[in-house]
Amino acid sequence: MWNLPNLLTLARIGLAPVIALLPFIEGYWPKVIAFIIFVAAAVSDVVDGYLARRSQQVTDLGMLLDPAADKALLIATLVPIYWITRHPTVLYGIPWWGSLPLWVAVILVGRELLMTLMRYEANKRGVVIPAGREGKLKAILQYVFIGATIAWFAWKDYLVRTGLTGRMRNAWDEFHGAFVAVTLGLAVVLTVYSFVVYLVKYRALFRASAR
Repeated sequence: MWNLPNLLTLARIGLAPVIALLPFIEGYWPKVIAFIIFVAAAVSDVVDGYLARRSQQVTDLGMLLDPAADKALLIATLVPIYWITRHPTVLYGIPWWGSLPLWVAVILVGRELLMTLMRYEANKRGVVIPAGREGKLKAILQYVFIGATIAWFAWKDYLVRTGLTGRMRNAWDEFHGAFVAVTLGLAVVLTVYSFVVYLVKYRALFRASAR
């Protein structure tokens, strides 16, 4: 039960609060460290699944822990993103979006909470709902958005600290900001789509439970 893939998943859950707290510390280095830890946690999400399949160590516990770790990491990182994009002086805002909209945070977190409820109800009926292909792709896009946003915060703090100017600085600023904005939009779309896929796929299970 407590094999290497499951231990990696637990480590990802344990890193979530660390990543959540670091961006609130003043300066760009804490945000750089948060970015590095986040990338390591995101990579572990791919590695634990690969190891579980390769070594034939896929367990019901792992199928429950893996989506739980995804949710912990998402919620823990959305909290600083939501608050920091509302910073009154440093321009942390996301291009085209401004601060992270509340409705976007509700969609991203609400979907995860609803999926947790669905998995709980299915588990009571002896059915384990694993993370599907659409859910994994959604998680990847969310990871890309979150990682890019943490790096965006570090970049903005670096500009404040160094006063960097020039065409290269402006070009990167525009590219990085646009990348964050686009990945956020794609993450929202795939979050909704993947949830609809789960509802359709398991509709028979919940229709039966409603009778």
